[in-house]
Amino acid sequence: MSGVAKRTWTAWLRVLTGLPTASGHEHQVINWVRHWAAGRNLRVRQDEAGNLHVSIRSHSRKRPVTAVAHLDHPALVVVENKKRSATAELRGGVHLPYLVGAAVEHGADPKNIGRIVSYEGSVATVSWRGPGPVSPGDFMRWRFPPATLGVKDGRLRAHACDDLAGAAAALTALVKAQETGQGHFSVLLTRAEEVGFVGALAACELGTLPQESQILSIECSRASTEAPLGAGPIVRVGDASSVFTAGLTNRVAEIAKRRKIRHERRLMVGGSCEATAFVALGWEATGICLALANYHNMVDIDGVLAGKRPARLAPEEIDLGDFAGLVDLLVAVATDLNSTESDLSGRMRILYQQERHVLDS
Repeated sequence: MSGVAKRTWTAWLRVLTGLPTASGHEHQVINWVRHWAAGRNLRVRQDEAGNLHVSIRSHSRKRPVTAVAHLDHPALVVVENKKRSATAELRGGVHLPYLVGAAVEHGADPKNIGRIVSYEGSVATVSWRGPGPVSPGDFMRWRFPPATLGVKDGRLRAHACDDLAGAAAALTALVKAQETGQGHFSVLLTRAEEVGFVGALAACELGTLPQESQILSIECSRASTEAPLGAGPIVRVGDASSVFTAGLTNRVAEIAKRRKIRHERRLMVGGSCEATAFVALGWEATGICLALANYHNMVDIDGVLAGKRPARLAPEEIDLGDFAGLVDLLVAVATDLNSTESDLSGRMRILYQQERHVLDS
């Protein structure tokens, strides 16, 4: 990755993925992005749903290309408090075995700690050890020992790579695009994805992006043997709910191949992402993701659900080489997309002309 020093983008990545956040409580991240953008002469517009659209201050007649990432992560939101306990609603997908006994910390005061003692339906009971009180509307995230967090051996371990690492990649790519005057490239940071793409759906209803926008939905997606950490960013063909816009997906993959950016092309069915929401409501969208270890902070999901090991929460983990490759891919797509047409139809016509003689036999 050229143009932005590694120590710079690594610092942005570490700060963003360490900020407390939850669906409906993304304010600390939003404030950081606003402050970050103000120092780089970037335009920030907030729609009525609280989504942030960050863009370059230059006019372009090219068709818009927008990278989309979400700002929330699974967490607990307090609905009722008592003297030394609280009940809280889980917002986001975490399997039940991982919850009971999990250590938590207050989203605004990490010294204010507790532990989940029971869980029923979507509500947890938390035993609170203080030192301060909690109130309805506060949120809690999982508590991890500081020694388990940070950069080691080329990987980042953090509270919330999903999807704050995606947001960091999009913003880093935006700075690089700004350097080369790619005014048609922008970033949309959405809220409340973990409870059903609510921010993305609101952006569609509110017309936050022009209908002609070409959307690159960025995610951190559960790693697998077919899509491991360290193999490069993944051009995501679809998710558990849908396949994405075929022409756009093909062009992104062709740009990655032509630019010799190490990458993979996978369906990635371990969840659904905002590209599904955008495509369903009439936008042209595809997905690009980072392979993620400890998806939603859950260690060895398959082993736990099969009863082979006890459940344990841990920091999420991504590969820094994959992250750098994702930034390079976003910049390449922003630069090349409007001048790139998929050559698949042309290849099919050439193939037909070359081999049509076999039909005469």
